[in-house]
Amino acid sequence: MRFSVGELVDAMDGHLDRGELNVRVDGADIDSRELKTGSAFFALVAERDGHDFVPAAALAGASAVVVSRHLANDELASMPDGAAVIRVADTELALAALGRAARSRITGPVIGITGSVGKTSVKDLTRAACSGSMFASVWAADKSFNNEIGVPLTLINAPDDVELAVVEMGARGLGHISYLCDIASPSVGVITTVALVHSELFGSIEDVALGKGELIESLPTEGAAVLNADNPHVLAMGDRTTAQVLTFGSSGDNGDDQPSFAVSDIEVDSGLRPTFVITHNNRTNQVTLDARGAHMAINATTAVAAAVAAGVDFDEACRQVASAVLSPWRMEVDVAAEGGVVINDAYNANPTSMRAALNALAAVPAKRRVAVVGEMAELGVEGEREHLAVTQEAVDAGIEVVAVASPAYGDRARHVDGIDGAAELVGSVDSTTAVLVKASRVAGLERLAELLVDRQSG
Repeated sequence: MRFSVGELVDAMDGHLDRGELNVRVDGADIDSRELKTGSAFFALVAERDGHDFVPAAALAGASAVVVSRHLANDELASMPDGAAVIRVADTELALAALGRAARSRITGPVIGITGSVGKTSVKDLTRAACSGSMFASVWAADKSFNNEIGVPLTLINAPDDVELAVVEMGARGLGHISYLCDIASPSVGVITTVALVHSELFGSIEDVALGKGELIESLPTEGAAVLNADNPHVLAMGDRTTAQVLTFGSSGDNGDDQPSFAVSDIEVDSGLRPTFVITHNNRTNQVTLDARGAHMAINATTAVAAAVAAGVDFDEACRQVASAVLSPWRMEVDVAAEGGVVINDAYNANPTSMRAALNALAAVPAKRRVAVVGEMAELGVEGEREHLAVTQEAVDAGIEVVAVASPAYGDRARHVDGIDGAAELVGSVDSTTAVLVKASRVAGLERLAELLVDRQSG
């Protein structure tokens, strides 16, 4: 969004140390290497002190820099004269304050999405489902911007003419979602599922549900909660809001207990593209996604439900969701140079998403299937049991397991220390072979997927 320096100062309760109040600022950045010309650079203090990169940000074209200390004369001298310097008490809190100011400019719906699994994919699918005749300008971050930094950046970097925004929200503990809702003020809240994720930080699945449900508690009465009918922890959140409650889930023989948006008849082609039926109020639509994996059918149904809750026609949402493009490293299916299939799902992993990915691998026509897996992080005391269970399920399905720097997968997996060792164990990815690459983000296994795709035989 476009602000003046003066509007930034007012929104963040800052002090203008240098520059002109009428200078225009377009959006915000926190990385001087990726800075957009004309944006505001926020010098966040974390593992690295963003103040060390203020001169570089100004030279890269920042219209303003937001700092929490006085800049030295030599720092000021190294910056272009036109770059404004705004001093605040805390740059992270200032970023949040500007996020609130950006949110106040959005007159249409803001859809908040959280859950233990599938947040980013549902965010991408929801953006597609909402795009079309109802809303001319729909905005969501291209990446997984879901924390106290990413949420305000998502709002601040929305276009000025945005009519609907989709905001992903993550949590590492109780109170985190509440904080993000205070910034984003969602009018529609979506809970994908509640599962054993971040238990090391939350403590129990009940605490996970309590934390994720903070999104539902934040909704206004005139808003809408979109809840997973297949997950009792999520379904119970309907009691925590006065907003309208819509549900999504699998179609079954439940009579009047059918979810508001039911998915059925899921079929997957040889490229893992799912075709399925979504039913809502006795209306049905068949949908085929380019996104891969049978589990994307429920994610797409979630997105359609969120779009309808925001005012989009059901038929239109079903048409639009089919065009969704997912964020990188999420069920990317490539044909290797040697002729086999490589599934790059290396962005993140937890027991639920790992099982979905293994099911997708098992559906690939191949004589040999290999899952190259890394650590599923932040599982706490449940970690060893869950890693062993994944190995057992994979082996039972006829899938070889190669574990990278993760001994918790146990004796039935083959173990290597790094990417080169994994590539050697996998061997040829020829036309008879399918390989899944999946781990939590800390493992960085996307580099292995790229290697396997590009590697030539011989």
